Amino acid sequence: MRATNMKKAISKTRLLLAPVAAMVLLFTVAAHAAAPGIAGTSFALTAAPAYLNQPDGQAVYSWGYGCTTAPATSAFRPPLNPAVATPFCNAMQVPGPTLIVTEGQTITVTLTNALPTAAGNTSILFPGFTLTSTCPTGQQGLLTCEAAPGGTVTYSFVASSPGTRAYYSGTQGDLQVEMGLYGAIIVLPNGTPTNGSCPTHNTAAGVNTAGTALVSGGESDFRLSAAAYHLTQSCYDREYLFQFSEMDPNIHRQALNQVTLKGACTAGAVGCSLEVPTEPYHPAYFMINGRSMPDDMDPNYAPEYQHQPYNGNPHMHPGENVLLRIIGQGRWQHPFHEHGNHVRILARDGNIILSATDPTQLAGPLFFTTTTTPGVAMDGIFYWTAKGLNWDAYGHHAGADPYSDPLATLACTPDANGYNTGSLTAVNYYEWCQDHNKPVQQFPFGDVAANGPVTLPDPNLFTNGPWYGGSPYLGPDATLRATGCSSNGGVNGTQTSCGQTGSTPPSGTIANPPGSEAGFAFMWHSHNEREITTNNIFPGGMLMMMLVDSREFPIDETF
Repeated sequence: MRATNMKKAISKTRLLLAPVAAMVLLFTVAAHAAAPGIAGTSFALTAAPAYLNQPDGQAVYSWGYGCTTAPATSAFRPPLNPAVATPFCNAMQVPGPTLIVTEGQTITVTLTNALPTAAGNTSILFPGFTLTSTCPTGQQGLLTCEAAPGGTVTYSFVASSPGTRAYYSGTQGDLQVEMGLYGAIIVLPNGTPTNGSCPTHNTAAGVNTAGTALVSGGESDFRLSAAAYHLTQSCYDREYLFQFSEMDPNIHRQALNQVTLKGACTAGAVGCSLEVPTEPYHPAYFMINGRSMPDDMDPNYAPEYQHQPYNGNPHMHPGENVLLRIIGQGRWQHPFHEHGNHVRILARDGNIILSATDPTQLAGPLFFTTTTTPGVAMDGIFYWTAKGLNWDAYGHHAGADPYSDPLATLACTPDANGYNTGSLTAVNYYEWCQDHNKPVQQFPFGDVAANGPVTLPDPNLFTNGPWYGGSPYLGPDATLRATGCSSNGGVNGTQTSCGQTGSTPPSGTIANPPGSEAGFAFMWHSHNEREITTNNIFPGGMLMMMLVDSREFPIDETF
């Protein structure tokens, strides 16, 4: 099971965080997200039916865009690792394939209509782009060119500017978008920022055999680009795409019933059409990238979700700028809250928000919750460093007692902003030096009087699971602290035992996933409480976790 009990940490303003109530959550370990998709200039998509799995055990009849033919291995982004997983693009998936293109390219999308005949015509809208293709006679619909049942239509446009955008059906949208006909387009800038260059991306991760430094090049660079736009203020270190939607199963049941009743009717014949009421609207499933929690924490392309390939499982290291690509693909606006810090909005629908007096400066708002407005895409930057906690997030504690940490003697030399950035391979790279060696709790069962600013609960009160039982903790050596066995623990750095040693997190619990991962877990969820359930009962829904990993843990986004 994917059960664990953890303490949320939340930042209301600036970067001041505080651990709050422990919660029982469900999720899988070591499943990363990135912004998976298919790169190219020519795409062949099919609209077809299939069933989507839900965490309450239901399989819901749906429609979605998929690949007409399997893309070449080289087309997948991030790069493939066949030893890890085999990405796929079925004839139907929700969301549809993420199309990754470059600014200035001419893009061609050919759509085949493989929906049931009674569903009628279908199409794709590409908001923000001007089509250069012409519509064949008789195929022009109300909003765009449509493909009849069994037929095709081809759209062409120039990817005129960088940014994240949605695509979705332009035919009977109240039904077809609800059924799952939507996806995303990511347009990458065609050059470096015009006002400078992006900082060196730190790929150091994992500890060398001596345990004294991170391995240079120990982590690959999984970004699609160094910057989201042509400004250095949009430089980033990691990126994730999240498409928020909801689903009313009653609409899907009625669509299935009518499709089944009408069978192989003749397109255009009297009665060969669907009359599915889409109001009143009562969604019961709330999804991120086509999955609900806890399913969205499983790996991308997990075989149990043949038609829901993308997950929602962001990771980062302290000090990184994380680009969030966010799209509201449903009918409702979802107030999605990213715990840990506000999100600086860069752009909406590919339109970067700049100062009216200085076009080299961003003017987007800081959002406590990102408003996932239907049909609107946003790009934003999330940032977290552990600054301002007034205790050492890395668990450093020097001394002669059994809980001392030799790595606490590492130098922490503040740069102009107060961070330890002198060496990209320092184990405590980007540590907030002002809080170095300020123990959150000196002894695992101690209290404030034991030289720590807070009292952590007795670890025996927590429910063990794949993550620490609620301790907000990165640790100076995640590899060793995750397993509980360490030559760095105990008096004078000698190993004392496997368990309650100096290598354990402050709460004393050892319940981390395989792969030696250790970090903060920030809950990211809808602020509409109903939306963090499935069918109003099952806990999960529109919820995921941001996992802030110590740099000893390499974040591997390969598939």
